[in-house]
Amino acid sequence: MNENKNTTKNIFPIIGVGASAGGLVAIEQFFSGMPSTEINMAFIFLQHLDPDHKSILTDLIQRYTKMQVFEIEDRMEIKESCAYILPPNRDVSLSNNVLKLSEPTLPRGHRMPIDFFFRSMALDQRDRAICIILSGTGSDGTLGIRAIKAEGGLVIVQDPESADFDGMPRSAIKTGLVDYILPSSEMPTQLITFVSTVFGKNLSIVFPDIANIEHALKKIFVLIRAQTHHDFSLYKRNTILRRIERRMALNHIESIDEYVNYLKEKPSEIEVLFLDLLIGVTNFFRDKEIFYLLEEKIIPTIFANRPANTAIRVWVPGCSTGEEAYSIAILLQEQMDKLKKNFTIQIFATDIDNRAIEVARSGTYTSNITADVSIERLTRFFVNEENSSTHIDRNYRINKNIRNMLIFSEQDIIKDPPFSKIDIISCRNLLIYMGHELQKQIIPMFHYALNPDGILVLGTSETVGEFTNLFNIIDRKLKIYQRKDDSQGQHNSSILGNIKFFRNAKPLVNRKYLIDKTFINDESYINNRIQQLTEKSLLQHFSAIGILVNMQGDILYIHGRTGQYLEPVHGEVCINILKMAREGLQRDLTVALYKSKMSNTSIHYPGLKVKTNGNYITANLTVLPLNLDSEETAFGSKLFVVILEESTLPTIATSLSVISTEVANSESDIDTSIINTNIEMLSKELHDRDEYLSTTNEQLADSNEELKSLNEEMQSVNEEMQSTNEELETSKEELQSMNEELATVNTELQSKLSDLLRSNNDMNNLLAGTGIGTIFVDHQLYIQRFTPSVTQVINLIPSDVGRPVGHIVSNLINYDHLIEDIQLVLDTLIFKEVEVQTKAGTWYLLHIRPYRTQDNVIEGAVITFVEISEMKRTAFALKETENKYRLLYEISNDGIIEVDMHGKFLKSNNNFLEMLGYSFEELVGKSYKDITPFKWQDQEDKIVLEEIISNGKSTRYQKEFIKKNGDIIAVEVQSILSTENGKNTGIWSVISKRWP
Repeated sequence: MNENKNTTKNIFPIIGVGASAGGLVAIEQFFSGMPSTEINMAFIFLQHLDPDHKSILTDLIQRYTKMQVFEIEDRMEIKESCAYILPPNRDVSLSNNVLKLSEPTLPRGHRMPIDFFFRSMALDQRDRAICIILSGTGSDGTLGIRAIKAEGGLVIVQDPESADFDGMPRSAIKTGLVDYILPSSEMPTQLITFVSTVFGKNLSIVFPDIANIEHALKKIFVLIRAQTHHDFSLYKRNTILRRIERRMALNHIESIDEYVNYLKEKPSEIEVLFLDLLIGVTNFFRDKEIFYLLEEKIIPTIFANRPANTAIRVWVPGCSTGEEAYSIAILLQEQMDKLKKNFTIQIFATDIDNRAIEVARSGTYTSNITADVSIERLTRFFVNEENSSTHIDRNYRINKNIRNMLIFSEQDIIKDPPFSKIDIISCRNLLIYMGHELQKQIIPMFHYALNPDGILVLGTSETVGEFTNLFNIIDRKLKIYQRKDDSQGQHNSSILGNIKFFRNAKPLVNRKYLIDKTFINDESYINNRIQQLTEKSLLQHFSAIGILVNMQGDILYIHGRTGQYLEPVHGEVCINILKMAREGLQRDLTVALYKSKMSNTSIHYPGLKVKTNGNYITANLTVLPLNLDSEETAFGSKLFVVILEESTLPTIATSLSVISTEVANSESDIDTSIINTNIEMLSKELHDRDEYLSTTNEQLADSNEELKSLNEEMQSVNEEMQSTNEELETSKEELQSMNEELATVNTELQSKLSDLLRSNNDMNNLLAGTGIGTIFVDHQLYIQRFTPSVTQVINLIPSDVGRPVGHIVSNLINYDHLIEDIQLVLDTLIFKEVEVQTKAGTWYLLHIRPYRTQDNVIEGAVITFVEISEMKRTAFALKETENKYRLLYEISNDGIIEVDMHGKFLKSNNNFLEMLGYSFEELVGKSYKDITPFKWQDQEDKIVLEEIISNGKSTRYQKEFIKKNGDIIAVEVQSILSTENGKNTGIWSVISKRWP
């Protein structure tokens, strides 16, 4: 196995998570099982999304986890303890810890973003790749997990029973490559356990004792060979150890000795390990450069200068599930179409994995092959059919013409004989798992199997090694070779010496029922009638061995001892007389039965030589057709009695022996009559053989006619169904894709609806809690909603929603133009504010504002009533106080003034003006010091600063003012600091005349 490339840079696990419909719920459950502490992992979430719909998946997932969640941007570097979300209408790949976005190349309905990412992750992360498949429809991710398992990665799939949509989980499980099948909430625990056990460790750390490892490996190889009959002892050690390490981690086993004991105690684990060692990645037209070279150069060369109808033979060892073999078959068919000639194509595709061979034989693949096969080839070489297990996903079945080119069989190239006279051998990415000694056996074997100038295609990491003298290099980079002629045959003997030939007996097909019991259900009656018919016919003829058979030769009844003429066949029990007939009898019995059936007469063959237990006996054969009455039609088939008896006539071999003896004794006294007789016997035997061959040909012709007729009917039905299927195909695929996208959008909208409901509840509680009465109306002034507090102002009940606001009676007094004000606001978009009073005396501040949406669209008006009764009462009280002080200010006999903090006059009553002789206009703008004699200024400054401003006290003191005419007037001053909102704004003073 290839070692990791990024060991220095990426020291934390990267987990790819694929989901589709129902995936958001599964993701929420996944994070619910995640520990609250920080984990050193990164997650890449790949969800099927509507390409035309802006996704809010990033915001939704952020609610479920404390990790940072990002929508992927091109060339974004992955950081630990973060989650990354695939944006709509994009594919993402992984390279050196960096995420790269690209636009999908396939049309909508054929895109497989999960497969695309999993494949890139397998190439980048190798045996550290970890992927998870969650709820979803279709089969996206199935090909991706094959690539990950081929590199020794980990695959976890959601239990279909816990998934909202089980299409994707079941498709993944069907591959047999899944390590864990768990509810999504249990995945984090298993994931953390696996990562802590295996991730990032070198083999030297996991398996420190090399000597002990070799000893344990030998035991493991023996166990595998004993159960599966396959030997892995010559495979590369790192490959084997990585797979064993994975199995140990999955079973929570710490030492390899414990694992050996575990294999002994649990044979099913041996089978799992065996299958783990077999995992190979394959897909249609894998490695585009290689298939381009095959299509443009190699295959045209193979066809060149070959006459039509000749055979072209291809061998694909290690074919896995058959994609590569079918890809080569498609290229060969396309080349034949270009040449407009027919050739006999034979492709032998072999593998030791019988499960993979069964998949290949079926020729059925999931819809995600659209990522590798062009639309044109899909249409031409595949039949699109619905997956009956899901009724949603669709499968592609290879068409009949391509399927007939291939022969799939189970074969171990290490011990089974190779094919011969091969034009192309494609053995890619198989040798890289084998040790040097094993490769030294296989490369010469390929040379032996190929025709002169035959083509050998290896994987890009493989070579022919030391056998460069056997092959020419066609393409060094792509590892394509051409066979050299080996005139001395120097390698052939060693090749054949290394091949062990094994042949397993194949069981016969299941035995068929021999009698149609549709008309008579009494089984005992049928058995009695069989016996009566047989014995009746024998008595009418003579006493001999007799067998009652039907038209196909199936035995219904036996009379007498038949051991000299019949013997059981090897394998499954068979009671057909044509198969059970001994040597020397089978050919004539076949002819006689056929002739009797066709002519409805008895057929007699005397003097047949039948081999019995190593000796030969002479027998006479007679086949009698039975003329059934109406009662006997219950057997549902024409019946025949086969009569066998020993004969005293000499056989041809005996006669020839006599002739030889006579010639030896007396050459001159040869009885010409004897010679003529035996010549006649020989001629008769030749004639019988001709009859047998003729009969066989006639039977084949009849069968071919029947098959041809049936085939034509099936083709007609198939064409009709295919036509209907093609009409539905496009719309079905689009609907499937849209269904997945809509399911995802629906999940997002449900989450958004929950948010809106929560916000709505918050808003209702807020409005109710503030006590502010609110009415929402539309453009036609119809009530849309209202808060409970507004019922104190306008008589509203819940059933009033939808009614015009003008129809509702209000409790307001002196305000009857609410409708006009609302309409004015809607027309001018300028809010209006009015103080109104109810009949109960409560005051409200009425606000009318336009109702604006987030898109700044006016959809009506909002009317609010804020209670201001307390504020009105305070205002009335202040007004009353102000009036009182104003009256006092005007009628006082003293002067009253207000100056600012700099001593400039702000206000003055008439008494002060009269006292000094100034008008108010003359006084305003003057400073307090301007009308104060100089001798008083310092004293007054001290009083103002120390007592009034600093201490905030009311202060009484005496001083003098300069009147307008220059006279001095003595006064008494009472001053106090004036404040507003906590700030000093000036000084109020009361000025009284001081008399001498």
